[in-house]
Amino acid sequence: MKLAEALAERSDCQIRLEDLKKRMVRSARVQEGEQPAEDSTALLAEIERVFVRLLELISSINRTNAETAFSKTQTISDAIAERDITGKKRDLLAGIAEAASTRQDRYSKSEVKFVATVSITELQKQVDHLSKRFRELDTRLQELNWNTDLI
Repeated sequence: MKLAEALAERSDCQIRLEDLKKRMVRSARVQEGEQPAEDSTALLAEIERVFVRLLELISSINRTNAETAFSKTQTISDAIAERDITGKKRDLLAGIAEAASTRQDRYSKSEVKFVATVSITELQKQVDHLSKRFRELDTRLQELNWNTDLI
């Protein structure tokens, strides 16, 4: 199995657990004398099976990410961390640039005037650079996911 397949199955398991939870909640309590829509025992057994599979997948994915080289100095785990931090930094700086560039119309000279305290141009350059780095990391990670066998 390829790493990408395991990641897709992990996602499916997480979605399945949410669905099973909703079904279990609907069947967890009924009016006295009524029958639940589904067998709670069977649902709980299915939930347990999905959790067992999810644990297997997550363990294998984590092991694979920790042991597979992304570059000469990084593993896939390292690259994922870098990609995530790059994305968070990009989003934070983009939010600051947006706040600084919000236009305020003044209708008279007596109204308060607001000015930016940061260089919007410089922030946007950083956002653009971070966006490019994020794309590069993400593309390489996706490629590795499809070419790496699950450990």
